[in-house]
Amino acid sequence: MDFQNFSALAAAARGDVPAELVLRGGNVVNVFTGEIIKTSVAVTNGTIVGIGDQYVGEQEIDLTGKYLCPGFIDGHIHLESTMVTPSELVEQAVKCGTTTYIVDPHEAANVSGAAGIDYILDETEDVPANVYVMMPSCVPSLPFEDNGCTFDAKEMQKYLANPRVLGLGEVMDYVSTVSAAPAMAEKLALFDGRPKDGHAPGLSGNELNAYVLAGITNDHECSSFDEVMEKRRLGMHIHVREGSAARNLEPIVKGIVENGQDVSGFSFCTDDKHIEDIHTEGHIDHCIRKAIACGMKPVDAIRMATIHTAQQYGLQHQLGAIAPGMQADFVVLDDLEAVAVSRVFHSGADVSGFHAQPKLPMDSPLRQTVHCLPVQPEQLQVPVGDTSPVIRVIPNEIVTGHDTARLPQQNGLFVPNGEYSKIAVVERHHNTGKVGVGAVSGFGIRGGAIASTVAHDSHNLSVIGDNDGDMLLAIEHLRKIGGGYTLVENGNILYTVPLPIMGLMSDAGFDNVQTELSAMIVKAHEMGVPEGVSPLILLSFLALPVIPSLRITPRGLFDVEQMQFISL
Repeated sequence: MDFQNFSALAAAARGDVPAELVLRGGNVVNVFTGEIIKTSVAVTNGTIVGIGDQYVGEQEIDLTGKYLCPGFIDGHIHLESTMVTPSELVEQAVKCGTTTYIVDPHEAANVSGAAGIDYILDETEDVPANVYVMMPSCVPSLPFEDNGCTFDAKEMQKYLANPRVLGLGEVMDYVSTVSAAPAMAEKLALFDGRPKDGHAPGLSGNELNAYVLAGITNDHECSSFDEVMEKRRLGMHIHVREGSAARNLEPIVKGIVENGQDVSGFSFCTDDKHIEDIHTEGHIDHCIRKAIACGMKPVDAIRMATIHTAQQYGLQHQLGAIAPGMQADFVVLDDLEAVAVSRVFHSGADVSGFHAQPKLPMDSPLRQTVHCLPVQPEQLQVPVGDTSPVIRVIPNEIVTGHDTARLPQQNGLFVPNGEYSKIAVVERHHNTGKVGVGAVSGFGIRGGAIASTVAHDSHNLSVIGDNDGDMLLAIEHLRKIGGGYTLVENGNILYTVPLPIMGLMSDAGFDNVQTELSAMIVKAHEMGVPEGVSPLILLSFLALPVIPSLRITPRGLFDVEQMQFISL
């Protein structure tokens, strides 16, 4: 509540003076009682001052026949994963009704450390939305990772007084957490009493108990209802994730509905979602629509998109509901079940037409972050025996299988085909020359290669293909342009999305990124990548050694369940 202006707000609440704005006669979604009430909402100085048809406004907007909801909240998002600048993401997502973002900038931190975090904070300082930050807890994600920077508890301290910094970002290194490793314990202690985000796919039993004991308050990595319930029984809040590659909403929401589970411990997040998918299907509004299609009551889905997330992050006194004293963030819907967004308000102002203005200087060091040596042909060779480890892609998931198979070979070396692709990860921060190579099933690309400098969370250069020539061409192209995504077919570079900002983001404009990105994804599927596999997002996750089961890093194949590297 804005107590500096309380006298003026109270006068408007009493009706002594007209409110600045009255939204008249809409169907207001009350997230406290579950009711939908036809009434009016009065706003002064960006704050809701009253509910009821008795209010008169200096400006009045007729919402007869429409629905008025609180602004939607994304409970966990990496802005960098959209591939556009943070302000451009807000430009696109605010049209979908998302007015609040709980951001973990660990992608930027893994590349550029504190400078990357500062960029996220600076770029979102003046956008018409509430952008909060969780301090990255695992930079690097595991101690051996070859990332760009280290971000420890000492560096976090200078951010503690920032009102936009809420707590500790997703704690991916569960081994250090449950074993009370000193460096992790120091970070946990630093944020004692504040929210601590989890990242614990498949963690169970005693280890899960120790993880919750550390003060981890939520998790967004659940992929089954059984996993959800084990964590809920221990008090964890569950962010139901629907991103570009990890689409976990349907099984979880169906489990909630079929088992009559109380939704108060649940909210929505996108985690990692490309701008192309936001443009075509939506943002948190898409989560609400999909939850309703799975049988959830519309008001319950809206609660998950608003007040539940606000409560999880201690924001419930200002965000997530339509009530006196709340910030005047609203979503106007033409249709409730279709979640048809027609207007969006932030602090009482219509922000539906917001246009971003990226502001990173052209000479910023954040534009010069790809530092890797040229890769030689012999570095892509994969020796094989009778059987070899294989990363198995699972459609619509970012978890992978760990298989063994007799790979196609010639002279003792792996020769990729339509069934088995070759993958390589090149260290791109410090010119070390490290290259990890392996085999992948289920990706299916034929006649070419696709490469990226977006590779969670260390963001080395990853490439996957069916022949070494195209893989080498893709690597060299990204090395020269300073990062991005590129698709090569039969010796020709077909599509490229340059990502000059930390090798993660573009400021060339949404339309340019979206056009090239769409064409690249369509072509990747034409080249054999199956439906249900998001080629760019999936490629970006195959190098993340904290998600089961088998991953690849510049140091080689890594068994996540055993927490050890394995030989080819």
